[in-house]
Amino acid sequence: MKQPEASLAIQVLPQSVGGDEVLRIVDKVISYIKSTGLKIFVGPFETTIEGDFDTLMEIAKECQLICIREGAANLLTYMKMAYNPKNGVWSIGEKTDKYSLTI
Repeated sequence: MKQPEASLAIQVLPQSVGGDEVLRIVDKVISYIKSTGLKIFVGPFETTIEGDFDTLMEIAKECQLICIREGAANLLTYMKMAYNPKNGVWSIGEKTDKYSLTI
């Protein structure tokens, strides 16, 4: 199986909106990320996405714009990226499957 070229972990924190509005806006962002069809992992603090570098950068940009369109006057975004166009990066599964629990 071909390794993904890049992996992006992104957390958006809409500012100038309160309580449930923050969750509503973050839910819109996650819904958009899911709609891309890429492999994703939603965690409690960030969402991780696998793909090619250019696509992930476009997704990161759109996440910002969604927050603003949905009513946040400004936002904080934290991103981490692993990028290796020649050999690929570890997949989400390679990093997390061994920790998955069935309850």
